[in-house]
Amino acid sequence: MTTRLDRSPHMTVAEFFKDLTLPTMPEVAHELIRSLNEEDVPVTHLRDAVARDPALAVQLLRLANSAHYGNRQKVSNLEEAINRVGMNQVRALALASCFNDAFPVSPGLDRESFWRASQARGGLSQWLAHGIGSDSEQAWLTGFMVRVGELLMGMKSPSSVIEFERQPQAPGERWQREEALLGLTEGQVSAELARCWNFPDAMIQALDAAANPMAAQPFSRLGAVLHVAELLAAAPEANAGAVDDLPADVLAALAVDAGWMVERLPQAQRYLDASRLH
Repeated sequence: MTTRLDRSPHMTVAEFFKDLTLPTMPEVAHELIRSLNEEDVPVTHLRDAVARDPALAVQLLRLANSAHYGNRQKVSNLEEAINRVGMNQVRALALASCFNDAFPVSPGLDRESFWRASQARGGLSQWLAHGIGSDSEQAWLTGFMVRVGELLMGMKSPSSVIEFERQPQAPGERWQREEALLGLTEGQVSAELARCWNFPDAMIQALDAAANPMAAQPFSRLGAVLHVAELLAAAPEANAGAVDDLPADVLAALAVDAGWMVERLPQAQRYLDASRLH
């Protein structure tokens, strides 16, 4: 399946953001994003960042002591909790919590389902990026960010979000509906938000290209990863049939063979589990 999008005349990015009050990114989120680009981040660094947000600290401790991690001895401090759940899970929990607080509730949007979907896209992006030798940490965060633009769409045009959330969506249809109603995709909106928040250029370009990576100039390898992750996440099942439906030109641009993906799909569950909130 190949999704082709042409920019509709409804709204430009500049028009979308005109008079729109952007949420402020919490400092703890900034700290966690900066840590993605650092090698061997000390646990104490993340511990201190999380400790500044008491509600987040409680969530982390609850997660570390949940049944998901087995019936092991209870942990009672943040450093032990981080070591148990892992860096990626801490970032997932923290960023979802920060973003959830930063954006108002959008009518027609189930926030719990929304963040689960964001986690799935982050996990699949990380899995594919790792498999092709790209930066998997950056891919996880960028995949997680793709749908955040829909929260801004809810601020700008609540009725549009209600409209494109109310119907079932086959892989790729979300982009088509967003284009039809607003002239922009959630990835393009996320890209501009990332620009305002001083995210790395590679992430901004990838978000902007996610819906149609083959049209991006220059080509964004990460954008193509996001495209594939979205289509797999939106498929009823991540199986051989879902891989067969992926756009051949995007896979070719990534130098990925469909058979190679099918063989490795069982590994994807590990990345999804690691990035899912509990």
